[in-house]
Parts: sequence; structure tokens; C-alpha cells
Amino acid sequence: MAVETELKLRVSPEQFAGLRRHALLKAHSLTRPITRRLYNIYYDTPKLDLYQSGVALRLRRVGQQWLQTLKGGGSVKAGLHQRNEWEVQVRGAALDFSGLAAEWDVHLPASWRKRLRPVFVTDFSRTSRMLFWQGAQIELCMDLGMISTEQRSTQLCELELELKSGGPQQLFALAQALLDIVPFELEAVSKAEQGYRLLSGYLAHPVKSVAPVLAETDTLAEVLKAQIWSCLQHFQSNMSGAARRGAMDGDDAEYLHQMRVALRRLRMVLRMAEKNRPDENVTALNRDISALFATLGRIREWDVFIVQTMQPLCTQSKNHPGLQALLAAAMRQRSACYAALRDTVQARELQRLLLRFAVWMHGDYWQHAECHQAAENQRVQNYANRRLRKLAKQFSRSARHPDSAGFLQLHALRILAKKLRYSAEIFLSLYGSRKTKPFLAALGGVQDVLGHVNDDAAAQRLLDKLAGDEFLAAHQEAIVLSRGWITQDLSGQLAALRKSTRHFNKQAVFWKK
Repeated sequence: MAVETELKLRVSPEQFAGLRRHALLKAHSLTRPITRRLYNIYYDTPKLDLYQSGVALRLRRVGQQWLQTLKGGGSVKAGLHQRNEWEVQVRGAALDFSGLAAEWDVHLPASWRKRLRPVFVTDFSRTSRMLFWQGAQIELCMDLGMISTEQRSTQLCELELELKSGGPQQLFALAQALLDIVPFELEAVSKAEQGYRLLSGYLAHPVKSVAPVLAETDTLAEVLKAQIWSCLQHFQSNMSGAARRGAMDGDDAEYLHQMRVALRRLRMVLRMAEKNRPDENVTALNRDISALFATLGRIREWDVFIVQTMQPLCTQSKNHPGLQALLAAAMRQRSACYAALRDTVQARELQRLLLRFAVWMHGDYWQHAECHQAAENQRVQNYANRRLRKLAKQFSRSARHPDSAGFLQLHALRILAKKLRYSAEIFLSLYGSRKTKPFLAALGGVQDVLGHVNDDAAAQRLLDKLAGDEFLAAHQEAIVLSRGWITQDLSGQLAALRKSTRHFNKQAVFWKK
């Protein structure tokens, strides 16, 4: 068995020509580029048992040679694919299971083998060369071709950086250098996964976070690393959807919301890491994440203002010219914000940020972080108990008199609610869902109301901005109507806040005091 470690980068076909001739590749090449055609047939059962088990089986033709490959397990982190791989040479264009290692029996039971059939094909040209980069040997492959099922096909165009010697940090460092030459997106989806998505007619959708499962024996550093990778994956999974969409309604706006949730959690985990072991890289990354979060927040405010204020108002007062003009002005502002997000320079900087995180995550910070922990190795359970107890105390103190609180105080309370909820969710698996579910549900209710209050405050700010628009000079009545709508909604939200806060205060804590 071999462990394949490779970084996948999605590029556009027109970028290949310039990259092939670039001086950077020539300066670091150990071998001349070789171009081959790779024809691959992927197999599965009618019920897709292999896919459901995280296994891929392919038959590859390289010239006159046929290779049978089984891949499974491993992980994907910021485009870095690490998988177990078993490969044998076979005589011809047919699967052969005779004389195989025991691992084949474990991952590919005999009951499945009898029902295997081709499900899709990848057919592409690969130009590869070996590079020497920062002491590592890395094979760079340019793949261009098609993925095809019986009913559908799609273009395949990607760079693969496969690690032959060295560490993952060198792969990401090389990718950083390549990003200065050609734009790309870190690809979290393998060719096999792309084929299965094509087979099923998969439609992209906003992705919510999935919290890593923790163990009581985990060190704090291990927990923080797992959480950071989880946040980065959550962020990356929604990037393409947010950048590609034009009209931001319904689920489309949810991409941006999920990116902000990922960044908010990432900021919190980075602060935990910085307290555990201060580091200039953590500080710099946290600063850049905070700036990006603020940028996305401004876009999100326009989304919410349009959906929760202007569209309902226009529905209620049909054919009101002032409201229609106000809605159109808000949509122009939102379109400009999204255009900036889709800008080529901004898109490249988002990829660069992910690469910086990946280099740091594979660096020596985490070895020192382990050594920096207390003698008892910062048992996660103890750390979680202390953190949750402290945040709950702060929240309870701040939530005593929500009726008399101003916008700034309610905003601070909202931030505390998020910190408490996200911290509880991070350590959820240590306590069990039965204990935590009522507490989190009640806290989520408070957080939702505080979110609506914050949206009303943002709507007032956006109205102030629009009131100065020369195109709306003749429609000040619409501004007044909108302010009245927001004020009425705010009154209802404050009443809901009193109710949700009382309900939350009745919940028992699930951590040890």
C-alpha cells in the first residue's frame, strides 16, 4: 500500500500555455516534460456501494499497459488529498482480482465484485515533469480532457502537485509560487468525486459546518488543529458558490452567510491558539481574517436589507414608485459589492489566504504548541469546562436587563452569545448531544433574536447611506416608510428577546462547575 499525497488546483485551459513556458518551471525541473494520454474506467455496483464506502476503483490505460487501482480512506485539507492507494498491473482491459493483497478483500468484498460495472470514464492528456522545490521532489501534472457518463460530460482541467519526497508544506509553498503565475482554485474534489457528481446530476448548494469528533485524550493543540481545518473546509466549500452567483436571493445569499460563519468560528479558534502560544503568524492571519470578515459583512448587510426590509415593503405597497426606486438603489449597491468579491485580484487573494493557512498548519508552530501546554497537557475537558463557565457567566451578567440596553450593548451581547454557542459546539462531542441539545436550542433562540436586532440597526445605517443618493432625492417618503417598518420590527424583536432570554435562563448547564 502507498499513501498518495497531492495538491489539486483547478485552472482554466488557457492558463496552461503560459505556465508550460514559464521560467520558474524550467529553473526547478529535474526532468523534461512528458505528455501521455490517460484513459480511466471507474467501476461501482448498481447501488454505488464503493462510493458510499469512500472507495474508488479504476482501470487505467497508459500506452499499452493497464493498471488496476483501488483508493480509499485519507482526508482532504485545503486541496491537499491524502489517500491510501493499492495498484497492480493487469493483462488487459478487464478487472482481475486474482492474487491480490489482503487489503483488497477488506475494501472490496467479493459480494461487490460480482456486481461491478463501469459508471464513468475520465479521458485526459497529462503533461508531467519532476520539480525540485525547497528540498522536496514534486511531480507537477497538467491534466486536460473530459469526464463522461452515458448521459453527461464535463471538461477536466487541473494541476496536480504530487509529493514524491519532502513534506506537505513544500507542496503548498510551490502552489504559492504558481499562484503568482496563474490564477487557480484549490480543488477539494477528486476526479472520482467529480465523476460521481456528474453521474448523479449533483447541484452545488451552500454547505454548513460539520464539527470534528473529539476524544477526551486529545490535547488542546490537536483540538485546535482539527477545528481550524474544519473552519477552512467550511469556508472553502462555499467560496465558489458565493463568487459565481449573480443574483443573490434565497440559497445564493446563504453561500456568503456560511463563509462568514466559518470565518467567525475561525477567528475564535485562532484567538484560543494565540492565548495558548503567541505567534506572529497567528496574529497576522487573525488580522487578515478579521478584515475579510468585515468585507463580507458589508455585503451580507445589503442582502439582509433587501430580503427582510425592502422586498416585503414593496410587496405590501405594490407599485409604490419610491419604494421601487429604493429597492433598485439597494440592489445596485449589493451588485457592486458582489462584483468586488468576484474580482480576479480578490479571488486570487482568497486562494493565497488559504495557502498561507496551509503552510502555517504544516509548520513547526504546532510542535511548539504541544510543548507549551501545562504539565497535565491541558486536558480538553478541563479547558472546555473553564471556557464555557467563563463565557456563560459573562453572558448571564450582560443579559440581565435586555429591555434597557442600547444597540451597542445588544451588539456586545450578541457577540457573547455567538462565542458561547460556538464554543459549546466545538466541544459538543465531549458532553453528548442529549445534555447539550436543550441548552444550545435555547441559546440559539436568543442568538437569532439578537441577530434580527442587529439587522435592524444595520438597516438604519444603510437607509442613512441611501438617503444621500441623488437618485432618491424625490423619494424621501420611501425612506420614512422604511424607517417606520424597521422601527416596528425592532419593537417586536425586543419583545421576543425578553421571552427568549427568560427561556434560556431556565436551562441547566451541561459542563462541570
